[in-house]
Amino acid sequence: MTTTSQLTESPSLRRPALLVYLLLGIAFGIVLTKSEVLSWFRIQEMFRFQSLRMYEIIGSAVVTATASVALIKRLRLKSAYGEAIAIPPKQLGTGIRYAVGGTIFGLGWALTGACPGPLFALVGAGIPVLAVAILSALLGTWIYGWLRPRLPH
Repeated sequence: MTTTSQLTESPSLRRPALLVYLLLGIAFGIVLTKSEVLSWFRIQEMFRFQSLRMYEIIGSAVVTATASVALIKRLRLKSAYGEAIAIPPKQLGTGIRYAVGGTIFGLGWALTGACPGPLFALVGAGIPVLAVAILSALLGTWIYGWLRPRLPH
């Protein structure tokens, strides 16, 4: 049986997994592109409340994720490497950090017209200007990591 430490230490065992992840990422990017989820116009329609399409897609993603987590917990599923999948309970606290983080996320999404998730697919679809959004997201993540010990959590 292969352990996780063997997978992270052995490049020969890691390569096939990385190839699978790359192919899944490419397939997911194609689905996002073909479904027009990446379309700036669709995103603007959503923020202007001119169309329910994006809300329906987001809602179906939430339902799918909720059902998937429930099944993982109920069936005690294991990872591809045979390890138990443990999902720790979420500790919300006062929720202020989620409100602030969600607001920043939403403002960035509305200003760029692009959700951070599919940014790479958008660059791959021929919109290279969104590389600036990728770099900005990475810079913002780095700054947060640097500031995190100093922030009141």
